[in-house]
Amino acid sequence: MTTLHYKILLRKEEDGTYTVIVPSLPGCLTFGHTVEEALEMAKEAIEGFIECMIARGEEVPDSKLLAYHYHSTQNQNIGETTTFL
Repeated sequence: MTTLHYKILLRKEEDGTYTVIVPSLPGCLTFGHTVEEALEMAKEAIEGFIECMIARGEEVPDSKLLAYHYHSTQNQNIGETTTFL
């Protein structure tokens, strides 16, 4: 099993939900009603995205390790999520 760590963008929306974007996996995004739910959804989205890439024979981008930081006064936050393949 390979462990991958991806940098994520966590953005609080006006309706109080959180959008997660994975910059190194263009098109990979999800959301959650709380930060915790958004991070859990990000793990699932990354796993599914990578599984599809592998199934299509595409190269999986290198993952980057970054500590999770959340600052409530900023609209854009960088975080980390871990995916096991």
